[in-house]
Amino acid sequence: MPLQIVSHPDYDAGFAADHRFPMGKYTQLMARLEALALTGGLNRPEVIAPQWLRLAHDATYIDQVLACTVPQHIEREIGFPVGERVSRRAQLAAGGTLLAAHLALGHGIACNAAGGSHHARRAQGAGFCTFNDVAVAALALLADRQVGKILVVDLDVHQGDGTAEILAGHPDVFTFSMHAEKNYPVRKVASSLDIGLPDGTTDDAYLGVLADTLTSLSRRGGWDIVFYNAGVDPHRDDRLGRLALSDEGLRRREHIVIAHFREAGLPLCGVIGGGYSTDIAALAARHAILFEAAAAFA
Repeated sequence: MPLQIVSHPDYDAGFAADHRFPMGKYTQLMARLEALALTGGLNRPEVIAPQWLRLAHDATYIDQVLACTVPQHIEREIGFPVGERVSRRAQLAAGGTLLAAHLALGHGIACNAAGGSHHARRAQGAGFCTFNDVAVAALALLADRQVGKILVVDLDVHQGDGTAEILAGHPDVFTFSMHAEKNYPVRKVASSLDIGLPDGTTDDAYLGVLADTLTSLSRRGGWDIVFYNAGVDPHRDDRLGRLALSDEGLRRREHIVIAHFREAGLPLCGVIGGGYSTDIAALAARHAILFEAAAAFA
């Protein structure tokens, strides 16, 4: 079976090439996956229904995003204006993660070629994140009673503060974030489990901590699905990261995470998370590692 991949051309909102947020990576990621012959199981999402957004976000903020009337002080925290293309992209990405979660439940594993917007909080977006797609999808699955217990594994280099805030009051969701301790956000929100790593952490040290933590998490047991934020910003060449993983380190990381949960029979929904570079082709190749690793378990 081909890997189930969710993507949409409008994931790319068409930012200028020199923008701090490398929007072109979404288009180049799909080109990379096509070149690797990994797009045989391609699915196209629809914009997410507002009822699902309301599970995770304040109704006033949702209305502002949908109407493209987000106040300027919130847009500054997000990092870009929320115009029509950005609003549509946010709705599609959230719909894409929910679709990928459904596909993971049916096929064992699926990946959204966007998502991982983990800084978006209940009341507003922040840190290049408009809607928190993983929190929305997790709460939608619980509301629909499709699952009973959810694990979120967030390996983006930045702490998943928005996900932690939104899901803090839900005992059926366990959030785990492993990140660079001194990186954004300055004020972190406690996840169920946080591991902050020192600047410059390299492959072996990083992967050793990760393997030990996954073993510990498995002792808790009972998960019905795992959401995996596979941000590639822990890479040593990332503009906004402070860690020092290599390409091979990222490849080993993806195999460790995916093998751990798939060999235990747990459905896994992958999202791509952060990655920041002026070399968009190299960045897309790093993001593609998630899909290459996941395809081996499809």
